[in-house]
Amino acid sequence: MKPEGLHHLQVACAIIEDKGQVLAAQRSAAMSLPLKWEFPGGKIRVDETPSACLHRELAEELGVRVDILRAMPPSTHHYPNFAVTLHPFVCTLAGGELRNNEHAALRWLPPDELPTLDWAEADLPIIAAYCREQQPGGPV
Repeated sequence: MKPEGLHHLQVACAIIEDKGQVLAAQRSAAMSLPLKWEFPGGKIRVDETPSACLHRELAEELGVRVDILRAMPPSTHHYPNFAVTLHPFVCTLAGGELRNNEHAALRWLPPDELPTLDWAEADLPIIAAYCREQQPGGPV
């Protein structure tokens, strides 16, 4: 249930796969949810599609281009002061040089190690769904 007047963000995020690992990004100490881990991405602008947002944000934040393999179902989380709907995309690197322009840290992890990090709460259902997909016989 959404409390009246709660600011609701629409955010595109990337689950970037490379050589059996997934990229996690740690929010900087100056950001909201400081030092929490997240999938890279950002706020969707008015009149921007989630996939267009993803391409723009990854170029700005990480200096990379990606190929989107598939979209996963959006997930909404209500924090005390705002709500966020994440629009996750499973991607692979398509070009550019990975660089950290915004985050405190970047880490490549095997999918089964993703839950070991201190993630932003909004990302947790996406991690769970993604990890279920990685199980033998899991949905793709």
